[in-house]
Amino acid sequence: MCDTCGCGDPKVVPVDVHERILAGNDRAAAHNRVHFREHGVVAVNLMGSPGAGKTAVLETTARRLAGRERLGALAGDLATDRDAERLRAAGITAASITTGSACHLDADMVHCGLHELPWRDLDYLFIENVGNLVCPAIYDLGQEANVVVLSVTEGEDKPLKYPVMFRKADLVLITKIDLLPHLAGVRLEAIVDALARVMPEPEFIPLSVVTGEGVERWLAWLERLERFGPARLSRTAGSLRL
Repeated sequence: MCDTCGCGDPKVVPVDVHERILAGNDRAAAHNRVHFREHGVVAVNLMGSPGAGKTAVLETTARRLAGRERLGALAGDLATDRDAERLRAAGITAASITTGSACHLDADMVHCGLHELPWRDLDYLFIENVGNLVCPAIYDLGQEANVVVLSVTEGEDKPLKYPVMFRKADLVLITKIDLLPHLAGVRLEAIVDALARVMPEPEFIPLSVVTGEGVERWLAWLERLERFGPARLSRTAGSLRL
């Protein structure tokens, strides 16, 4: 487990040290946020489990917005730059952040990663966080919004088991919905009910990069984020009625 964020043995990382680490991270995040806003770059922290479909969502986003918006990405992973390679192939200006053993990205990693990108020329910067439903939720990166990618193949109870991640989300993309007919015992309604139990204001979009269902709603949500910011987003992404 990660030695930095304290998700291992609590006796190894005292509370006061943990608080000082987060305070330093928050200062770096505020620094990042000032730069993003000064240059009109919308930064989105994209989180989710390994295999939830984060990279696939960004590939589809790039194809739909080609020629309309300038997209960049920082792809975080413990090893390899495969996700960044996929994103570059999709037309996204991308760089990789290889953490080695850390189970999340922090604000300083993002700041250093920006040196590898012409980020000031972007409309959107997607920070594809390390695949994990715990640690990434704790760290502010300077983003404008948090988006969690949750695949239906993960089951119905993930929001209940990892509430902090979903409580901090501005939007949840429920991905791979084209697979629902093949998943015995998994119901979209149950996933939505779990989100409603942990999110202060549930926002979700059922989505499939295979069929394209939900993609236009996702792009419309991004457009509203660019225009108004998360505080003024109208609640039109998802409804608790399916």
